[in-house]
Amino acid sequence: MRLKGSTIQLESADGEKFGCYHVQPTGTRKGGLVLVQEIFGVTDHIRELCDEYADRGFQVLAPQLFDRLHKNFQGGYTADGIETGRKLAGATSWDHVVADVQTCINQLTLTGPAFITGYCYGGSVSWVAACRCTDLAAASGYYGRLVVDFVEETPQCPTILHFGEKDETIPMSDVEKVKAAHPDVPVYVYDAGHGFNSNRRSDYHKPSAELALKRTLELFTKNS
Repeated sequence: MRLKGSTIQLESADGEKFGCYHVQPTGTRKGGLVLVQEIFGVTDHIRELCDEYADRGFQVLAPQLFDRLHKNFQGGYTADGIETGRKLAGATSWDHVVADVQTCINQLTLTGPAFITGYCYGGSVSWVAACRCTDLAAASGYYGRLVVDFVEETPQCPTILHFGEKDETIPMSDVEKVKAAHPDVPVYVYDAGHGFNSNRRSDYHKPSAELALKRTLELFTKNS
């Protein structure tokens, strides 16, 4: 698949520069979207997701959130890739993550509303960004294992979450904690495992991915 965008450099609030995959919308612009990586970095899979959203009318930015520690990191779906990705995620400051995401939001809101979505690690980032960043119109987070760690924080924009009932890394008890703490936040549970949106993974579940996307697009449209 030929990618439609390119990697640009943005400067965060602390002066650090980070890479960001950027793709312009096809046709009429519906809004801007920050699309947040899994622990594997901004891989071809993430870039393809960005391109798909661009085909739906979104200007998309996918920040390389590990650049302060490992420039241009892209890990494979292997034990080593998972281990390295987890280490980088754990060592990356949440303040830096929020600052980098806010930089992307600031770019996108120059020409309209800005939304955020993310997967795995990015699902947790989407939740934290919804709680801490400014000027987000809506957020949709996919199977964020760390959401429960920030359950005492409250989103400042309309937010939905997606989890897989068969996810071996996120117990349903954690999902129930999120539901109980935020009864106004729609939390959708699918008959799927972790990573059900990624066609690169064994847990890919097309019906769940399509339904989650439908709900995400409806959320963005409603809050445009």
